[in-house]
Amino acid sequence: MITLVPETIHTDRLALLPLEAEHAEEMAVALSDPGLHTFTGGTPDTAQELRARYERLAAGSPRPGETWCNWVLRLRDAACLTGYVQATVTADDRGAAAEIAWVVGTPWQRRGIATEAARGLVAWLRNHPVHTVVAHIHPDHKASAAVATAAGLTPTDQWHDGEIRWQLTIG
Repeated sequence: MITLVPETIHTDRLALLPLEAEHAEEMAVALSDPGLHTFTGGTPDTAQELRARYERLAAGSPRPGETWCNWVLRLRDAACLTGYVQATVTADDRGAAAEIAWVVGTPWQRRGIATEAARGLVAWLRNHPVHTVVAHIHPDHKASAAVATAAGLTPTDQWHDGEIRWQLTIG
């Protein structure tokens, strides 16, 4: 069985820090724009709601063979949290597959932060027994499609809950 433990990932401008409940207050501010939910639905969580969610995520998946890996994105020069990346890693007979996602707060968008974070995450996954990386992206979400492309994923003809499955097979 494969169990991955998130560790700090450094990129040019970012530190991807393993998620902790203590990040909730700052992340509630970073993710407070209702526009972030245009493609996913819902509304921004309060700091209290995020803290409860982060505590559940830190406790780990209740499913055998599944690991939740979550990071917040710290923009080092500004010393602030700007968003998050996550990977749900599922063990299988070939090693593991990871489903990834990313969100960057509105004030930090269009700066390449999501791309840098997604590339850092995919590079980290490459150093583990992960053979496939997937993401599900709404067909109208051009920015996320660009991030996925930059991270090495390509769209497939498969759909899931109204989103296109993007995939990277690691050789």
